[in-house]
Amino acid sequence: MNRPLRVVAAVELATLVVLVANLMTVHHPAVSGIAGPLHGLAYTATVIAALLVMDGRHRVWLLALVPGVGGLLAVKALEQQGKEAGLG
Repeated sequence: MNRPLRVVAAVELATLVVLVANLMTVHHPAVSGIAGPLHGLAYTATVIAALLVMDGRHRVWLLALVPGVGGLLAVKALEQQGKEAGLG
């Protein structure tokens, strides 16, 4: 259930790392031109995936709104709430 959210959250974080690394080193326009839109798409997919799996828990999708690490925080919140409910 959390797997799609985990995957897009990891892609979002990876693309953000690529963008920041590019900015801090060579600042190559081609890297920004590719990684920028990919990061935007991954961010949007993370928020949508969090909305689909939130199951009435607003904290999950609110955490997903944090750029970069929000998706991973949302996954963590889902896992913690699952353990508290006796599901994991």
